[in-house]
Amino acid sequence: MALKPTIFKMSINLADLNNDIYDTLNLTVAQHPSETAERMMTRVMAYCLNVQEFLVFTKGLSVADDPDIWVKSLSDEFLLWVDVGEPAFERIKKASRQARAVKVYSFNTKSDVWWKQSSSNFETLAVDVYQFDFTQIQTLAKLLKRSMDLSVTISGDSLYIAAELGECEVTCSALQTQQ
Repeated sequence: MALKPTIFKMSINLADLNNDIYDTLNLTVAQHPSETAERMMTRVMAYCLNVQEFLVFTKGLSVADDPDIWVKSLSDEFLLWVDVGEPAFERIKKASRQARAVKVYSFNTKSDVWWKQSSSNFETLAVDVYQFDFTQIQTLAKLLKRSMDLSVTISGDSLYIAAELGECEVTCSALQTQQ
């Protein structure tokens, strides 16, 4: 029998000072059985950084060809493709052909090695690549509850998160941007 995802309910009061977005997000987030809390919370932070109309979590790890988050137009065209982790160059190359914008958010202990090995290839693609500080992501994951209220304030390259179990800051450094 296959393991089922763990479901989390999050109410996020979002203040994105960089983009003048102030909203309350009510999210239902499914954590895949093989997904760590750190990866799931990285997905949530990537969602907060990209809030826009039609932004949705996909089936992610359950469907290998799908990104973690996407925006599709009403005509089913990919407007935004967001991957979390350290994806293979070929995957992102394919995504950059399908979507108007592609973003990658790396977050774990192997991010530096992955980027050192991949950066010359990624430079040939029109994609944005960001890196979260893994120690800070681990601190964020410790705030996780099955049902939770979060306050997320985005200013510059920092996300300030407050929850019932505590608060933390998570920095998101741009490794490559297409601006």
